[in-house]
Amino acid sequence: MWAGLTTARWLATVGAGVAVLSVTSCGLFSAETVDSEEVANEAAKILEQQVGQAPDDMTCDEDLPAEVDASIRCELTTDGTAYGVTVTITNIDGNNIELDVQVDDEPLS
Repeated sequence: MWAGLTTARWLATVGAGVAVLSVTSCGLFSAETVDSEEVANEAAKILEQQVGQAPDDMTCDEDLPAEVDASIRCELTTDGTAYGVTVTITNIDGNNIELDVQVDDEPLS
C-alpha cells in the first residue's frame, strides 16, 4: 500500500504534478530529446512528492522531444496495477525543463 492510501485514493491525490527537471549533465538532454529513463525517474519523483512514496515502477518507452507541449506516454505500476501516465513539457528555460505529469483515472487493461 502507498503509505496507507488505497490505489484509488492515491490516484485522486496525484492526478497531476509539476516539477522542474534540470538536465545539465550526463548527456540526458540533447537539443532534441530528453532521455526516456530520466523522464521516468523525474515523473516518479514528482508523484512521490505528491503522496510521500514513489510508484513501484515507472517506465517510458521513448525519449521526450525537447520542446514545449511535447508529451509521451509512460506507465507506472502500484500495488500490482498498471496505469498510463502522460508526461508533458510545459516550459524550457536553458537547461531547465518543467514537466507536467498526469496519471490516468483508470488502470490499463
